Amino acid sequence: MTGGTGDDMADQRATIRTFVAKHIGGAEFADEDDLFATGYVNSLFAVQIVMFTERTFGLAVVGPDLDIANFSSVDRIDTFVTKALNR
Repeated sequence: MTGGTGDDMADQRATIRTFVAKHIGGAEFADEDDLFATGYVNSLFAVQIVMFTERTFGLAVVGPDLDIANFSSVDRIDTFVTKALNR
């Protein structure tokens, strides 16, 4: 998805949103909601979202990338993936 089109970016966000939705038990959420602060997910989800990100987008999440802030909302995950794919 490096240098992707607007459609690719929308697909990326939709993929992330679908994954998150599967893990929050049907709760309503906005893309900017801090998923950990809302209590929708637990610490196990942090591991799952990192693994999902690596597997789905072909990224290696290591070192400073492992900051929980990168994975706290759909918006932040999307931003992290976009930046990582464009390195």
